[in-house]
Amino acid sequence: MTIKFLAEDDRPREKFLLKGKNSLSDSELLAIIMGSGSRDESALELARKILASVNNNWHQLSLLSSKDLMKFKGVGEVKAISIIAALEIGKRRSVQEIPYRPIISNSSDAYLILKNHLTDLRTEEFWAVFLNQSNKVVHISKLTQGGISQSIVDVRILFKTALDHFSTGIIIAHNHPSGSLKPSTEDLSITQKIKEAGNTLSIQLLDHIIITQDTYCSFSDEGLL
Repeated sequence: MTIKFLAEDDRPREKFLLKGKNSLSDSELLAIIMGSGSRDESALELARKILASVNNNWHQLSLLSSKDLMKFKGVGEVKAISIIAALEIGKRRSVQEIPYRPIISNSSDAYLILKNHLTDLRTEEFWAVFLNQSNKVVHISKLTQGGISQSIVDVRILFKTALDHFSTGIIIAHNHPSGSLKPSTEDLSITQKIKEAGNTLSIQLLDHIIITQDTYCSFSDEGLL
């Protein structure tokens, strides 16, 4: 079924799903916020009428009170509050700073980010840092928590998380409560497994770091990748 055969109230939502948010006009965005129109007109027609009353200017629309909005037939208290709340979110977003994303250029940068998560632990934990094409950190997460000797890693979960965050690079890390920096056979095996899976998905394994109480070992620095 194409968009033109849908009820007009459903068309902006369907267009959003098919073509993305940037394809929507201002009136279509407002129609989605309202959800429905009135008995006499669709949400899209009502949205056009509301925007036309403020010269299609979001700043002017934000000056309207709930009582002002409720003067339009088909806009009750719930719709008026939804419109005002959406505009307030946009206002707060515009003045909010973009969260700082550290850049990882070497193993030392990665260690500084991960050490607070992986020191002073009695059991092994496996963490991953996900990076974009500029090597900026987009996400950090603990994937597993194991026993005294090992932490089992599910490679599927690792790469699902990477894909969810549009990562192009991964740094994996785990701790050795024993204090040994020497990679185990299992460490080498899982590193190779993750590297090969990453190659298939074009997501590069940049490093694997073993962290102890006060220092670390980088697979990349040691030529083990």
